[in-house]
Amino acid sequence: MKISIRLVGGIVGGVLLLSAFGAYAFTGQELAGKAKISIAQARATALRTYPGSITDQELEKEKGGSGLRYSFVIKKGHVSHEVGVDAMTGAILENSVEGDHAD
Repeated sequence: MKISIRLVGGIVGGVLLLSAFGAYAFTGQELAGKAKISIAQARATALRTYPGSITDQELEKEKGGSGLRYSFVIKKGHVSHEVGVDAMTGAILENSVEGDHAD
């Protein structure tokens, strides 16, 4: 009986651990090796630019800056901003209202 309880506990623990790591996954992760700035650094820069909760994050090839950027959707209250951070320099490339609140 102890073995089956340990087995179930191990499976549940493994699922919870994988769920926690999944929260840090982002679209475009395969491009991360080309970036000089880590997603953690870019995330911190984005949150200093527009404090709130990150609801979406990606690394993408896009015109402007070095051509490789992290894009974050950050929500504060009912307003969402898209903040773009250059993946090579850490410079802010975009800080704009997104969705229904955009002008």
